Amino acid sequence: MRIDILTIFPDLFNGVIQNSIVKRAIDKQIVEIFVHNIRDYTKNKHLKVDDSPFGGTAGMVLQIQPIADLIEKLKTERTYNHIIYTTPDGKTLNQAKANMLSLSENLIILCGHYKGIDQRIRDHYITMEISIGDYVLTGGELAAAVITDSVVRLIPGVISDIESALSDSFQDNLLAPPIYTRPAEYNGWKVPDVLLSGNHKEIEKWEMEQSLEKTKKLRPDLLNDK
Repeated sequence: MRIDILTIFPDLFNGVIQNSIVKRAIDKQIVEIFVHNIRDYTKNKHLKVDDSPFGGTAGMVLQIQPIADLIEKLKTERTYNHIIYTTPDGKTLNQAKANMLSLSENLIILCGHYKGIDQRIRDHYITMEISIGDYVLTGGELAAAVITDSVVRLIPGVISDIESALSDSFQDNLLAPPIYTRPAEYNGWKVPDVLLSGNHKEIEKWEMEQSLEKTKKLRPDLLNDK
């Protein structure tokens, strides 16, 4: 998979790319991530990429020219499955969407900033708009990092134990059950006996019961989506 991230603050992605699961995926040559500075494509001699909106609304808007030129350049080099725009008014990222995107070959993620981007970019280039929650961030870079991490970890070969990823919360619209590790008893607090029994059928039954109970208590809305 190749992911191209378009931003006016490329340095914000150094930590994401150089650490943890994403770095492992890059080192294994399973994923390529390229961060492009939108300012490199502006025709403004002062590297200006924003302007005030028509109509007198407060704030600044990312201009169409540098973004359009950058996207057009990338599209001449390869075909993209999706061109994603990170925006608070997009559809909320969920596990199903991450699963779907993990099957892609090439993705572009455009990071919004200021008041957003010129609407014509959204109308003519963007194929998917994603929000990571009902709140506003200073820019879309953090959202792009979240999307990247949620997608990359699902690609076969990135996580050594793929069963671990497939059993995460939200994979089947259920929250994950409680998990424990050694020691089996600490400070008088014991691990449930069923997990020590070695009876895999009973363990699976217990985990499903716990997942259902936890979901009903904390996220009943997920059960309504099933």
